[in-house]
Amino acid sequence: MPRPVIERRLGTAPQQRFIKPAGKPARNLEEVLLGFDEAEALRLADLEGLYQEAAARSMGVSRQTFGRIVEIARRKVADAILNGKALRIEGGEVNLADQGDSIMKIAIPSRDGVVDEHFGHCKEFLIYRVEKGTLVEEQAVPSPADCGCKSGIAAVLARSGVTHLVGGHMGEGAFRVLQAQGIKVVRGASGPARAAAESFVAGGFSDSSEGCAGHGQAGHGCAH
Repeated sequence: MPRPVIERRLGTAPQQRFIKPAGKPARNLEEVLLGFDEAEALRLADLEGLYQEAAARSMGVSRQTFGRIVEIARRKVADAILNGKALRIEGGEVNLADQGDSIMKIAIPSRDGVVDEHFGHCKEFLIYRVEKGTLVEEQAVPSPADCGCKSGIAAVLARSGVTHLVGGHMGEGAFRVLQAQGIKVVRGASGPARAAAESFVAGGFSDSSEGCAGHGQAGHGCAH
């Protein structure tokens, strides 16, 4: 018996469905067919810059399956560009009905229930699940001895379903690693961790874009 095909989730459907070389009538062109799942793989890997593990998680497939999808997609796009063919985006093994079904999970780098000002120094991450605009679940994930960008904590949070990290200040290294794991980063939070999460859900603030080196504390060593 052949293995059943697992439908891949799409974060967004492509707006452009047919692309062709300029100045050539479409009727005279050979077409390359790119599936919606293949276009989504390109979006996640090449536009969003996600690691393959994070991109695979977003699409609901294994890392190996994602690797095959994106390799085939890149080959098709290269064929269309270099050989002057039209590219048509349609079909594929996808479930369009899954769009928008993801659950928001917020991680707060914390110390004693308060937002830790520096991501790389936090004691633990408090994780809140958001349902219909309300925080309905809380758990704590202890941070490693050095919870900066090289510690692997970003992958741990991503595997636990975290979609957003709301914190104080953060270096660009940690920011990039979290983003590549599919976690959206919002800096500039302070005060009690739960209140910060509630304020973010309510639209109380957005990313301040302020890294560790930008808040004027001389001599602190938050290099990640």
